[in-house]
Amino acid sequence: MFWIVVIVIIALLVFGYIALYNGLQTAKVYTEESWSQIDVQLKRRNDLIPNLVETTKGYAKHERETFAQVVQLRNQLVSLPNDAHQKKMEISNQLSDSLKSIFALAESYPDLKANQEFTKLMEELTNTENKIAYSRQLFNSSAASFNQKLMTFPSNVIAKVHGMTKVGYLEVPAQEKETPKVSFE
Repeated sequence: MFWIVVIVIIALLVFGYIALYNGLQTAKVYTEESWSQIDVQLKRRNDLIPNLVETTKGYAKHERETFAQVVQLRNQLVSLPNDAHQKKMEISNQLSDSLKSIFALAESYPDLKANQEFTKLMEELTNTENKIAYSRQLFNSSAASFNQKLMTFPSNVIAKVHGMTKVGYLEVPAQEKETPKVSFE
């Protein structure tokens, strides 16, 4: 009888260990998958940008600086290694700011604003920007879930044994936290 109790206790410990380890791995996979969603949307945006730039160039020839900056940032983003998450988000945020300048050009050029191709590209980019924002939220939620498992007992013990570390959150750039200035002058 004693040996049966010992075997049952050992079996419960092994199954508990396996369940906790698998829970950590599942949370890690969700975090990686949510980053992959961000990557997919960044790629989509990067594919749309050349079309938007070319469509807009004909209307706003003197805005070459803006176009050059958008293309340069896009090229930087495409050339980064897959695991450079934080750097990708920094450049992506700069690219979002530059794209806002192109969107503002439409107000200065009524013909551009009426161009169907430009309008379609603007809608696609706007949808993509929204998807990037949603994907960032999903990543942060997945990271929070994973990090919580790393900090709570008993899964934190198993995480330490397997060398698992916290996943950093994607943060909003400081300039986006500032209150926009509205002026009617």
